Amino acid sequence: MPGRSSPPTWRPLTRDDAKASADLLNAMETVDRIGENYTEEDTLTELVDPYADLERGSLAAFDGDDMIGYVKIRFKPSADEVHRVFLDGGVHPAHRRRGVGTRLVEAGVAAAKVLHARHHPDAKLVVDVHRPGHIAGLAELMRSQGFTPVRYFQRMEHPLGDLAPVDEPRIEPWSPRTDEDFRRVRNAAFEDCWGAVPMPTDLWRNKIVNQTFRPEVSFLLRDATGAPAGLLVTMSWDADTEATGVRDAHFMVVGTLPEHRRQGVAGALLAHALRAAADHGYDRASLNVDSASPSGASGVFGKAGFVPKTRYVRWALEA
Repeated sequence: MPGRSSPPTWRPLTRDDAKASADLLNAMETVDRIGENYTEEDTLTELVDPYADLERGSLAAFDGDDMIGYVKIRFKPSADEVHRVFLDGGVHPAHRRRGVGTRLVEAGVAAAKVLHARHHPDAKLVVDVHRPGHIAGLAELMRSQGFTPVRYFQRMEHPLGDLAPVDEPRIEPWSPRTDEDFRRVRNAAFEDCWGAVPMPTDLWRNKIVNQTFRPEVSFLLRDATGAPAGLLVTMSWDADTEATGVRDAHFMVVGTLPEHRRQGVAGALLAHALRAAADHGYDRASLNVDSASPSGASGVFGKAGFVPKTRYVRWALEA
């Protein structure tokens, strides 16, 4: 790829770009080291996201058949006063600092305005970028395009080994029968969380119950009346395991209904899930937490034995 003199070609992403997308993201990982590796199936899931309008909301740069950069916008299924759209993208390490990233961000912001006008024109538009803070050149690019850091998130990890048995009869594993309970509890638990909106069924299927979902390490906790009180959803990426040799159980969703907070629900779910992950042969558990979470999640996770690893920055542009 390096050394070709012809300029890149540009076009929107399509569902046929799954392999090229995976190849690009894996090349980025060799330099950025953010702990994300992809299979073609993983990137296809992103491309068929029901809230990613590829024709209007994406742009990719190609050097021959090789994708060297992309941007993709995901709009929200609902919005009240503010519509926060996500701008996702990246540039191959061999093609950075050549203006590709700048063009992609500019195209992404323009696409966000188009999709915002189609779906939530009465709300205020904010474009969000969520990336690890250590990626070289990212902060300079974001600031040059008018983005400012508005929030910080932390990846936390917990090594798995010999864990004490957990006996909590109120906890039950995910099943097709309880899937809708899981989705409803997630929506209610995150109703007061910054930037979160309810996940309709199609988005739940795409983002949660997909090929990376691990039902054997996903649990629902019920209260004394039998009503759901909290949930924990686990995902794991086979490409990460292959690349690192570490089986990571990522606790993608950990939520407690507001009326049940500070009653030990999250702690019980975490203890149960950690033991289950160890029993199923996982080497490590991980999760991401909003540093300003209204539920005090950082303290709960720290008490459960998770330690901070990578800091993520949420960049925002009021467009």
